[in-house]
Amino acid sequence: MDTGITTKERLERLMAAKKQLEGQISKNGQILAANDNVGMSGSLVDLEGFPRNDIDIYQVRQARQTIICLQNDHKELMNQIQSLLNQYHSEIATTDPELVNRASALDLDSDRSQGGANLADLAPARAIVVVNLVSPDSPAEKAGLCVGDAILRFGSVNSNNFKGDLGQIGEVVRNMQNQNVQLKVKRAEQQLDLILVPKTWSGRGLLGCNIVLPPEAMEH
Repeated sequence: MDTGITTKERLERLMAAKKQLEGQISKNGQILAANDNVGMSGSLVDLEGFPRNDIDIYQVRQARQTIICLQNDHKELMNQIQSLLNQYHSEIATTDPELVNRASALDLDSDRSQGGANLADLAPARAIVVVNLVSPDSPAEKAGLCVGDAILRFGSVNSNNFKGDLGQIGEVVRNMQNQNVQLKVKRAEQQLDLILVPKTWSGRGLLGCNIVLPPEAMEH
């Protein structure tokens, strides 16, 4: 293990590794896209049960297996980043917003590159919490949050590292007071990127909204 480097420097190294992993996933996603957009689950046989002759089956199988391995590595890397983020928050009173915002991109969102595959299609995000109240003139309302919004990512917390504990959200709010927190929100069929700034206001708390676990999480 490296010695003499700061937690922030370790985070920067992990995020560089994260970017490299996502590049490799994207490259293999492009292979699937080039093979009739077969994706991770498209059939490799035709209607009569014979191997399809319009795609390179060997290439598709190799790309799928590589993506699965890379996604496992990516998940482990995200766990390491989350652990270091928690350590970083405990070491200093305020957090570097740019660093946290970069580290908070824990899902596999990626713009569709030329001929490439959308990584969100390979690893769809799940809601971690749902907004059921937004107070007027609150930081939440000013950020654009609405009742019914499903939050897919709240700063450094997303479906990969959320353990069903609302305290994880509270920790981000406390550590990022008066700083930008990146949110990814699902509203109807749209996904939106919002910026929320937790801060004191005329009402209670730092957000002015109430969030609950999604119904499917409460069934378990």
